[in-house]
Amino acid sequence: MSGGGTHRATIEGAAGVIEIAYAVPEHPVAVAVVAHPHPLFGGAMENKVVTTVARAFEQAGAATFRFNFRGVGASEGKHDEGRGETDDFLEVAAHAARAVGELPLWMAGFSFGGGVALRASTRADFAHLVLVAPALRRITGHGLGEPPVPNDPALGAPGRHAAANTIIVHGDRDETTLLADSLAWGAERDVPVLVVPGADHFFHRKLHVIRDVVGRLVRPARD
Repeated sequence: MSGGGTHRATIEGAAGVIEIAYAVPEHPVAVAVVAHPHPLFGGAMENKVVTTVARAFEQAGAATFRFNFRGVGASEGKHDEGRGETDDFLEVAAHAARAVGELPLWMAGFSFGGGVALRASTRADFAHLVLVAPALRRITGHGLGEPPVPNDPALGAPGRHAAANTIIVHGDRDETTLLADSLAWGAERDVPVLVVPGADHFFHRKLHVIRDVVGRLVRPARD
């Protein structure tokens, strides 16, 4: 499955086919899966934050997989409020492991995709988790009306997430997802929250910060 450049394919998922984009180096050190923002608001795997994170993973030596949530692009099925999307994330990770080999799993997601990646991280062993402006309120079952309970074990059992394997990156001018939610969740788990001054939700003119932060996080895994 290795080869230069980014390739596209479809795999089977619970709701039909899942469209994926992947890049596999000759000797990958990990498998990385990156999830995109909310599909009902234009989110797709070509989102610039998603491709920036994926590129940072790729440059660190990972076989990197992006995918479209159900109902987006060539992916079949209908939006499922994060439940089925979590299953899809895990199916892509399982496919990657079968295709590339059993390697450390790096997980990431932006906005709604960050919430999905967090959910997936409670069900699969992972080496690194990167949450970029995660939409924690989207996965609480209460829409956007209620904040998540920071120590809710459904958002990560005690000891599962820590500074050694998880980081949140959030802009201080984000008006779509709340920095306060990320800080509260991180505080319960000693997970660092890197606040990017001047960054809005989509990190306009700040994508280089995400690239550098993610690169530094995973670099020790290569050494």
